[in-house]
Amino acid sequence: MQYLILHESRQRMRLRVPRLNLTLREADILEAYLNSLSFVKSARVHERTGDAIVFFVNKGAGRPALLKALDRFSFVDESIAALAPEHSVRAMNRRYQEKMTALILGRVFRSLFFPKSLQIVWTVGKSVRFLGMGLKSLLRGRLEVSVLDAAAIAASMLRGDFSTASSVMFLLQTGDLLEDWTHRKSVNDLASTMSLKADRVWKRTDEGDVLTDVSVIRPGDRIVVRTSNVIPLDGRVVEGEASVNQASMTGESVPVIRRPGGYVYAGTIVEEGGCVIEVTRATGSGRYDRIVRMIEESEKLKSGTEERAFHLADRLVPYSLGGAALTWLLTRNIDKAVSFLMVDFSCALKLSMPLSVLSAIREAGEHDISVKGGKFLEAVAEAKTIVFDKTGTLTHATPSVVDVVTFDGTDATEDLRIAACLEEHYPHSIANAIVRCAGERGIRHDEMHSKVEYVVAHGISSRLEGHEKAVIGSYHFVFEDEGCVIPENETEKFRRLPTEYSHLFMAIDGRLKAAICIFDPLRGEAAEVVDAFHKLGLNKVCMMTGDNEHTASAIARKLDLDEYHAEVLPRDKAEFIQREHEKGRRVIMIGDGVNDTPALSEADAGIAVSDGAAIAREIADITISSDSLWQLVTLRKISRALMKRINENYRFIIGFNASLIAFGVLGILSPATSALLHNGSTLVTGIRSMSNLLKEDEDEKA
Repeated sequence: MQYLILHESRQRMRLRVPRLNLTLREADILEAYLNSLSFVKSARVHERTGDAIVFFVNKGAGRPALLKALDRFSFVDESIAALAPEHSVRAMNRRYQEKMTALILGRVFRSLFFPKSLQIVWTVGKSVRFLGMGLKSLLRGRLEVSVLDAAAIAASMLRGDFSTASSVMFLLQTGDLLEDWTHRKSVNDLASTMSLKADRVWKRTDEGDVLTDVSVIRPGDRIVVRTSNVIPLDGRVVEGEASVNQASMTGESVPVIRRPGGYVYAGTIVEEGGCVIEVTRATGSGRYDRIVRMIEESEKLKSGTEERAFHLADRLVPYSLGGAALTWLLTRNIDKAVSFLMVDFSCALKLSMPLSVLSAIREAGEHDISVKGGKFLEAVAEAKTIVFDKTGTLTHATPSVVDVVTFDGTDATEDLRIAACLEEHYPHSIANAIVRCAGERGIRHDEMHSKVEYVVAHGISSRLEGHEKAVIGSYHFVFEDEGCVIPENETEKFRRLPTEYSHLFMAIDGRLKAAICIFDPLRGEAAEVVDAFHKLGLNKVCMMTGDNEHTASAIARKLDLDEYHAEVLPRDKAEFIQREHEKGRRVIMIGDGVNDTPALSEADAGIAVSDGAAIAREIADITISSDSLWQLVTLRKISRALMKRINENYRFIIGFNASLIAFGVLGILSPATSALLHNGSTLVTGIRSMSNLLKEDEDEKA
């Protein structure tokens, strides 16, 4: 690509593509390409001038690498063009800029060149839409903000003040356009950020199934999904049979059976079985559109504080109308009466509240925290109880196998091979540890079972070649649920299993074959995080685990937990949360496995760990990455700062707009000035609502 270097300094370069007015697509391609380079910190392309501003790592190594990358760049290179977002925020901004420009220039043109009579005709014609909206609201038996707008416009025209009526309509249109633009940009920014987070999927190849980033999957590729997996892409089933929960698509929770030839959709869940899917729609617009739909649905999940603010705006309409009527009766001054009508509380409340929530969700996303709605942020802010599952949450994300204790005369290598084969596709950190151990010992674990028949709360059941059934899982699952037995004369050996480890038991044809000892170290930050939660107002930090009493009690002492429960079943976790609710306490639940899903559903805010089971992430209200528990502390801080901002916005909007009404009634402000200040304050409140919560909170404390 040809380019000119306009200016450069240390770690910064401004260059120009020598062509006038890049297309929006070309600007997106160049910007995405520059930002994809490892040595580029950030890049911004201006399509109108063809300028690009690039910040790179350092002048010594970064500059030569940048120049080479620019020489390689081409707008027609398909691999480079694929980097650009399919949904362009730049294009959306251009559409709104053109609308805003047309609105302003139209008003200026009419003011300068339309005669007075034609301006009046234009104003009357323009008022029809606003008057119609107010009348429609009245016919529905509702006194809404549209009634106030219609009354203000009608009152101004009836007293012959068409200029004020025109100004009010212009400000209303401008406010609506800015509100829609700001809201849509927030949604698109958040969706773009979330759609860049790549999931991983099993891709069927000639060499076997390979774990691959979903971003590289293309139409025609084949992927494998199994029980508890979320289907990542649209496609057609070509092998196998699965029971698929399509609630996320249709709202119907009853699963449907999908066999070869059946179509499946991204975002749905495999409840039972497994299948091979031939992808028909790769990641891109489908993924982006699903995320946008999720965000729009999440906006319906308003917090109680948001709901109260929204309802207050409409509840104040009758008082505004009554105040206007009373003012006119007492003063006979229409300007003072119209002051009540020029200012409403709805615009600012209905813009700032959702923008605050979207901003909080976006900020959480910057910390690798995915939140599905404002009500869950409120729950995190107000919760007094937090419940942790142990494995993969309080403990380290990469547990390890330290020993395989054999029973019934079996061989440890063969037992580990079978265990790895069974656990290979089970999305849990313990399962990953077994597969990893087999790989480290050079044990091949080719598929030797016919299929995994089902995944239950604490284990896996399957059928092996030459055997009736193989099961692997917790003590409760293997011995109580499945009724397996310990071989004769080996009960003492079983009792001597080291208590400092977690245990996974494997049985074949009803007899115990192996006990796999798992060392699952605590996360280094766990104790500090528990202490931070206490300081942030959570007065009951609990752990609930299916592990044995000895291991659980040792962890509870080390972390200074307020409460713990060992050897629990999934329903026990959910019942504990129910009991907390009966005490009037809001509860956060953190888990990562299939067995945590009942508790995640029962909690006010269910939080899943990203490396855990896909079904847990789907059911959870919030998802964090597995890197650090400090993200939970960050989430609590963001949530509390959000509730603080919403309350502050609420008080400011009520106070400021009430002041405008008072000044109007006293004759200090004209109706048009009141409307201008009202819309200006709405915009300022909306912009402030988009600022980062944590930075503002830290600045206030400083």
